[in-house]
Amino acid sequence: MSEKILTLAKGTGRRKSSIAQVKLIPGSGDFIINGKAAIIYLQENPLSILAIQSPLDLLSLQKNYNTIVKVKGGGLVSQADAIKLGIARALCEIEKTYRPSLKMKNFLTRDSRVKERKKYGLKKARKAPQFSKR
Repeated sequence: MSEKILTLAKGTGRRKSSIAQVKLIPGSGDFIINGKAAIIYLQENPLSILAIQSPLDLLSLQKNYNTIVKVKGGGLVSQADAIKLGIARALCEIEKTYRPSLKMKNFLTRDSRVKERKKYGLKKARKAPQFSKR
């Protein structure tokens, strides 16, 4: 069997510098992130695990789909947020009627905040060196 036949829906999520490519496949509710179980990959962090499951929990589809994720960049928390957005987008691709409830909970909103670049003459993006009068 080829991968193309199995894949039901794809979604891409981004947060800070993390990019997550999510595939939803009909199954028993397994989460696989970069070849590892989600609990192991997210280091058993309950907030991150709840975050990635929340779009499926909202629609009561926890046991309907296996989720395969390829994620890179950023830290674990921003990766979890990117995965959450990717799952929500993939669910909208499966069924258009899921969109209003996902949109109401802000699962389809991309958090565009990224780190501001450092400017020359400053210590950080906005922190200036100490001023000396004499």
